[in-house]
Amino acid sequence: MKEMTLMILLFIIMQNNHLQARGYDVLDFGAINDGKTINTRAIQQAIDQCARDGGGTVLIAGGGAYLTGTIYLKDNITLYIDNGTTLLGSQDINDYTTDTHKNMYKDETHMDRCLIFAKDANSIAIEGHGILDGNGYRSVFTNDTGRPMLLRFLNCTNIRIRDITLKNPASWTSVFLYCDDISVHGIKIHSRANSNGDGLNFDGCSKVRVSDCAFNTSDDSICLQTSLPDKPCHDITITNCTFTSYWAGIRIGLLSRGDFSRVSISNCTFRDIRDAGLKIQMNEGGAMKNMIFSNLVMENVPRPVFMTFCQQRACVDAPMELAPMNAMHDFIFQSMLVDNAALDINSAFFLTGLPGHYIENVIIRDVQFVVSGGGTKQDAKKDVKEFTPELLGNWWPEFHLTGTLPAHGIFLRHMKNVTIDNFQIRTIEKDERPAIIADDVKNMNLKGLSSNGKSIKQ
Repeated sequence: MKEMTLMILLFIIMQNNHLQARGYDVLDFGAINDGKTINTRAIQQAIDQCARDGGGTVLIAGGGAYLTGTIYLKDNITLYIDNGTTLLGSQDINDYTTDTHKNMYKDETHMDRCLIFAKDANSIAIEGHGILDGNGYRSVFTNDTGRPMLLRFLNCTNIRIRDITLKNPASWTSVFLYCDDISVHGIKIHSRANSNGDGLNFDGCSKVRVSDCAFNTSDDSICLQTSLPDKPCHDITITNCTFTSYWAGIRIGLLSRGDFSRVSISNCTFRDIRDAGLKIQMNEGGAMKNMIFSNLVMENVPRPVFMTFCQQRACVDAPMELAPMNAMHDFIFQSMLVDNAALDINSAFFLTGLPGHYIENVIIRDVQFVVSGGGTKQDAKKDVKEFTPELLGNWWPEFHLTGTLPAHGIFLRHMKNVTIDNFQIRTIEKDERPAIIADDVKNMNLKGLSSNGKSIKQ
């Protein structure tokens, strides 16, 4: 009996300690959850007190909505948004501070501000089953007024984002700049309230794990980037996620001054993507290598893989002179099911370098690809423009610059050491274009490529 009593007392003490560790309720600091009162000061006071006490959990709880401007996370702080509760961004741009670093893309200073910011922080988290709502509708936030992001973390380590719903940013949902050890699990992102609604952006980050997340975005759902030459992006895993996007599902590159390596993306579904499922672009002088993409299912994704190797200046801090081209090599795309039967003829795997600058060592295998067909003999004669600096001008290497491709399945150009193994294409309508075009492709191993059951020989 005494042992049972001691166990009960120990359990009560443990529960009380647990509650104390999570005891920084913003209501105790004067916050009001009416969706109208600005609570920036009260929330920041709770964070600051928690940090002074050595860290813990700041509670956004009690239901309703807590309206706020920019708040700053600090070491050892977990921001917990409880189920049924919303942390709501202010619609007054003056409630967003100007000391939260900046957006790293050129010509986009209107996205410099943000709602939640952390710099040089260790062990920070945003968790809970509640909602972080940027309230960023285009009727309020424009390029002229400024369009704040939801989250920006700069030079931080040990970051955890769990179970939360992130919605309605005025621009990007998040960016992690030069951070290490990031885990994002079980979150939902819905960013359709405004344009440029990227989901997760990892710029110059390492040891990143994204799992079991759902994305519905007005721009790229996940981006891997390198805006600084000495800040590579490596050791990245993305798995068990679902993507719907107005633009790309996963983009790697564009901001690409540093290197990319050791990336694994698996067990994901892509649906109703306007531009590309996997958009991989090296153009600012870094090198890209050692990536595998496996067990992917796509439906209504016009370019399952869109890969370009060219020259363009994307970073706001990059020199005006274009960086020399470096290298892209060692990629595997395997076990993909792609159903584009409902789309038009502009559907293909599209991989291209530039003359003398090859994408090297690429394997594409075990692919089933359904396309609408309908391409004409005239389409088959089309000359595809090179992504030269003259063609690109001041913008990105996008598919609309080339238009309809002269192949109904795969277009490869300026590549070395390519293997295509067990790639099956089926067209709904007759297509007069060849299944594959390989222009300036050296050392191609073609086995098991077929279109409508007919084997394609090398």
